[in-house]
Amino acid sequence: MTWQLIFEIAKALMLARKKQTLIAAIGVMFSITMFVALLGFMNGLNTLLDGLILNRTPHIRFYNEIKPNPNQAIDQSPEFAQSLNIIRSIKPSTSRLAIYNSASIVEDLEADPRVLGVSAKISCQVFFNVGTIDLTGVVNGIDVEKEAELFAFTDYVTVGNYADVNQTNTIILGKGAADRMMANIGDVVQVTTAQGNRVQLKVVGYFQSGLGDFDNVNSYASITTVQKMLGEPPSYITDIQVKLHDFNLAPPMARELEGIYKIDADDIQTVNAQFETGSSIRSLISYAVGITLLVVSGFGIYNILNMMIFEKLDTIAILKAIGFSSQDVNRIFITIALTIGLIGGVLGLIFGYLAGLTIDQIPFETQALPTIKTFPVDYNPKYYIIGGTFSLITTYFAGFFPARKASIVDPVEIIRGK
Repeated sequence: MTWQLIFEIAKALMLARKKQTLIAAIGVMFSITMFVALLGFMNGLNTLLDGLILNRTPHIRFYNEIKPNPNQAIDQSPEFAQSLNIIRSIKPSTSRLAIYNSASIVEDLEADPRVLGVSAKISCQVFFNVGTIDLTGVVNGIDVEKEAELFAFTDYVTVGNYADVNQTNTIILGKGAADRMMANIGDVVQVTTAQGNRVQLKVVGYFQSGLGDFDNVNSYASITTVQKMLGEPPSYITDIQVKLHDFNLAPPMARELEGIYKIDADDIQTVNAQFETGSSIRSLISYAVGITLLVVSGFGIYNILNMMIFEKLDTIAILKAIGFSSQDVNRIFITIALTIGLIGGVLGLIFGYLAGLTIDQIPFETQALPTIKTFPVDYNPKYYIIGGTFSLITTYFAGFFPARKASIVDPVEIIRGK
């Protein structure tokens, strides 16, 4: 039997049951709309939350960790070399925080094709002297342009110009630290380093990452300013931050380079494993809810087709009596199901996109996230592809069983009953 005739019969059956067909299509449309809108919103939120940490975290961080010397004197003695030696209360060894030959390491890393960019950094523990009170904090010496290029530094400087920190003896305070000290732009704060050096720094901006504990402690100055605070030479660097083209290479590359440069290395996946786990769980919940909606709409189509078959038994009997095969009847009802899924799916994708645009315009302002003005939405095409594909698959199986039931109808029994 020709497909054109099958399509015409399927169309006639759907139009004969306009209300039920419309309800089934609306069910698919609603499911796809919610699937696309929910995944777009949840993954946009995931990207926002992860970005608070991951955007500010290097893929690989090189540094010298303060730790006890693994080569204890008793282990070097031939007399006790074969013994199990237990030493308690080992104190950290006197080791330099600065990375030896840092300029050559940076140059070597920048030449590596796997590396997107490299930024040097100095972490300096300080006390902010506020009257008779000393507030603990950390002043990070950074290469401002590199920090802006690799770690979205400009997105978190909410007040002031980030480039002003390149001037000598200037600082961008964390918003929490600035509030605790009641320091305004243009004020001068006094800082005491762990070595006892006192420096006065002019406040040129506020930094706000959205993480309260981080902003209460961390502030930023240029590398030159921090080197002067510590009384160290221009070669003094405590951290080398690396961004890769593919952050999945971070764990093996960190272990590889750690052995080459003989310094400690942390990779982003190890340090921030809990954030990846949280994102995966939230995404899994979103997919589960969305697929559940599609499955529920599939049951609706199944019920409608079952009722249509029950009411159209005489029509099916006549079709089979005039020469339609069981396979043709099967194709007719499969065509009805796929048509409902296609129409509902296309409309659902359109309304899902419009729902995403609507969510994207809803105001969302909070002091913790000063750079965010509206709810975040992810418009990744894969959500639309998954939604459209799954709608067709769901509606196909929703129509398969009723279609098989219709194909085995015995026309003699139906006509005799009539």
